[in-house]
Amino acid sequence: MEQKMDNTELMRQLADELNKASDAYYNGRGELMTDYEWDAKFDQLRRLEQLTGIVLPESPTHKVSADSVAGQKEAHEFPALSLAKTKKPEDLVKWAEGRPIWLSWKLDGLTLVVTYDNGRLTKVVTRGDGHIGTNITHLSKAINGIPQTIKASGHVVVRGEAVISYEDFERFNLESDEEYANPRNLASGSLTLKDPAEVAERHIHWIPFTLVHTDEEILSWGKRMDWLKAVGLDCVDHEKIDHPTLENINEVIARWTQKVTKRENPYPVDGLVIAYDDTAYAATGSVTGHHATRAGYAFKWADESAVTELDHIEWSCAASTISPVAVFKPVELEGTTVKRASLCNISECERLGIGGKGTEIEVIKANKIIPKVIKIRQAKGSLEIPDRCPVCGAPTAVTESPASGTKTLHCTNSACPAKQLKKFARFVSKQGVNVDGISEQTLQRFINLGWIKDYADIYRLPEHEAAIARLDGFKEKSAHNIAVAVEAARKVDARRFLYALSIPLCGQDVCTRLLAAYPIRDLIDLARGRQQADNLFAPKAEETLAMIPGIGPEKAKSIVTWFSDKDNAEVVDKLLEIVQIEQVSTAATGAKCKGLTFVVTGDVHHYKNRNELKAYIESQGGKVTGSVSKSTSYLINNDVTSTSGKNQKAHQLGTPIISEDEFIEKFGE
Repeated sequence: MEQKMDNTELMRQLADELNKASDAYYNGRGELMTDYEWDAKFDQLRRLEQLTGIVLPESPTHKVSADSVAGQKEAHEFPALSLAKTKKPEDLVKWAEGRPIWLSWKLDGLTLVVTYDNGRLTKVVTRGDGHIGTNITHLSKAINGIPQTIKASGHVVVRGEAVISYEDFERFNLESDEEYANPRNLASGSLTLKDPAEVAERHIHWIPFTLVHTDEEILSWGKRMDWLKAVGLDCVDHEKIDHPTLENINEVIARWTQKVTKRENPYPVDGLVIAYDDTAYAATGSVTGHHATRAGYAFKWADESAVTELDHIEWSCAASTISPVAVFKPVELEGTTVKRASLCNISECERLGIGGKGTEIEVIKANKIIPKVIKIRQAKGSLEIPDRCPVCGAPTAVTESPASGTKTLHCTNSACPAKQLKKFARFVSKQGVNVDGISEQTLQRFINLGWIKDYADIYRLPEHEAAIARLDGFKEKSAHNIAVAVEAARKVDARRFLYALSIPLCGQDVCTRLLAAYPIRDLIDLARGRQQADNLFAPKAEETLAMIPGIGPEKAKSIVTWFSDKDNAEVVDKLLEIVQIEQVSTAATGAKCKGLTFVVTGDVHHYKNRNELKAYIESQGGKVTGSVSKSTSYLINNDVTSTSGKNQKAHQLGTPIISEDEFIEKFGE
């Protein structure tokens, strides 16, 4: 009896820990435990339930974890139950019963249920607890993959996963004031926002994985996926296994696992899902706990962990935060050598109880991709939080998020090079001086190493070629390619050079207009007031620039203010000594597009890229803008039947939509 009471108390403790962690997991707050820890505690709780015959009312083994997205609650027409999970391929074979099955990704995000009626979107609802979710239809246009219309009649209900790619996750963390633990945490947190524009910046993708209902009778899971594609929805990757033997299932799992480890799949996944092709048979299952027994079965990889020793904590400076990175003795995980793992923020360090050099830690590759410290075996010393920025030496400050309570470290110097990451990224971009092969992540590493403090330092990177080759993730070839790309960027077009400087209110169109009026060096002299110094009666620089068509007083003031700044002037002077600026006349050479305003969207095939098409339109006296409005003369889109937002807006305003070929026929040379 006493043993049973002990077990019951342990079960309450485990249930409480798991429920609190799930709440944070599904609502974008700070991570309370890793998936690895959660699975271990969940399995322990389930074993105790089997041993004692007791299932507590609050047990997460018998309920669907819920998101608590604020907003109007709505009951699901069809309950969104979760799937039973296993780490054993043998269980998948047993469940399949020899019937044809489909295997697909178990995407790691937030489930959204999307409804269409007669081809028009009517609502988007979060899964919630599986029975009641939150209506977030107002965010639908901010989520990629949710078209406002589809090519279908009647009542359609689709379940899919809102996910964020690893690339977009890394980009956001570089720019954000608060570093998220993983893409799923960011995706779920993003859907709690009220402003669609803010949500759109997160680059969330909704990927359908189940056709829940259609008025048409489709009794094959594979054909239901084909139907989704036919109506305009890009569904989850999937593969049929006609004969689900252990050998066949293991072969497919191994192949799909390789897609994850080689990062061929851009989105985070935490396993695989199998479903019967025969949807009529699948519907005959019963509901046990919160699982529909035949609706599907989830396979989760058994995480491979390794114990190693911490060498030191590296403090990595991004645009807004200084993040701790654990550097440890190398270990082999999932076929690769791992020696670094992000600790995200100070709160995560405190949760783990991270110490100093010699601390014994356990690490995994979460979702087989991201190295992660999951446990401190034995701490030595204590975490030392730097009081000075590793990049610029300015004092640091710890801030606590009012929303999540997460503690992060920040540099107090607004001029710190690490905070200028977006500007450096714009400088090297294709639209800027075009240094091929340097990503934001690479720039961040070079800034942290002290190699980049201003734009001119980018042209000195070839001096560090040997050191770059020795960095993790680089080899001699990639280091050499960077050096070659930097040298090639010494010769730069004037418009690209001007755009690369990140002058406020000075986008590509403004650069084009400025350089149509002045050669680049004359423009710089004018903005600095040098021409006025030579002529006391000359109008002020702001007034002169404001008279250029499309510039006006606000942009003119911004340009003059920027060039008049002492530090900016020094940066420009350094660059002018390094680069060779070429200026091609931007004046219109024809009048075929005179007085017309175009918007270009989608891929092009006749022109090299959209910029080349834009350049042609401008050379013919036309104008190119980024969004469709009443002033738009034509929308150029090779997919004229697309249901994209721009096409829909054009239809609403009566703006003609033409293909690239039609444009050439009407306005070409």
